[in-house]
Amino acid sequence: MATTKKTPRAQNKRINLALQGGGAHGAFAWGVLDALLEDGRLDIEAVSATSAGAMNAVVLADALCDGGAEHARARLAAFWRAIADAGERYNPVRPLRDIFGRALPIEQSPMYWVFDSLMRTFSPYQLNPFNFNPLRDVLQAHVDFDRLRRTEGVAVHLCATNVETGKVRVFGRNELSADAVLASACLPFLFQAIEIDGQHYWDGGYIGNPAIFPLIYGSESRDVVIVHINPIVRPGVPKTAPEIMNRINEISFNSSLMREMRAIAFVTRLIDSGKVEASQMKQMLIHSIRDDEAMTAHSVASKLNPDWDFLCSLRDSGRSVAQRWLRANYAAVGQRSTVDLEEEFL
Repeated sequence: MATTKKTPRAQNKRINLALQGGGAHGAFAWGVLDALLEDGRLDIEAVSATSAGAMNAVVLADALCDGGAEHARARLAAFWRAIADAGERYNPVRPLRDIFGRALPIEQSPMYWVFDSLMRTFSPYQLNPFNFNPLRDVLQAHVDFDRLRRTEGVAVHLCATNVETGKVRVFGRNELSADAVLASACLPFLFQAIEIDGQHYWDGGYIGNPAIFPLIYGSESRDVVIVHINPIVRPGVPKTAPEIMNRINEISFNSSLMREMRAIAFVTRLIDSGKVEASQMKQMLIHSIRDDEAMTAHSVASKLNPDWDFLCSLRDSGRSVAQRWLRANYAAVGQRSTVDLEEEFL
């Protein structure tokens, strides 16, 4: 039975979440969400999300429709356990294990190099003509999309890229489905484009990772907490081909977010300088939960690594960073940005 939208407690603060995509690295955001839910002082009004972030978003929103914070924590854990189980069954590039049973980096798997070469030579229409995607079964088993569409609760905005127009498509509450999530997470070298209502979509990270504008125009709260997956800063100049491709991937999947942050910084300057009345434009308060140092330790190849131990290590990293962020910044929520937009994004 659908429940009504929870009334925030007086002492709680309302926020919006922006969840980046990044394959298996989305387990870092799982850890962040776990810590925020455990803390219990923030109420989530809306989530804008892409790719793995979209998966976290629909599991979170559906779980909160069906129960409270502890229920949502359990549902997220069960979802990522199912991702690991599916990877154990279907992933062709699972990490090797050494003689002590520890998972070695996925780059050391001979199958990864074979798979990588195949992806650069053949399209998913050739390699996967029946368009098999194990993520569909996991999503349908762990998310009640009918309930999510009809129940008032956390507003969810999922970002995908229209293949033909190159424009961002944002799927709202009434459009949420397994197809919408898969469209948001459709890496074109791995999966055939997802068709919805005659339009075809690829991963939303190319054009909105995630898009912030749905939270500006569609939410009452001015606070946006961005959970970063792709490092913004990576010290040093990449020299090897894998290092170069890795950094290109990070820059391209951050570019749309950087542009939106510049626009928000511009509006903030106009309001702060008195050139525009605060009543004429909405001044957003931006917060950032990220750990570039930890995430730069993982290559782009590890985004294909669903090993449970690896996912749990990312979860633990996300929990730790979120707990530190809460201790340092909770008081500022609703009052001011905790990110220097000009220093970070201009």
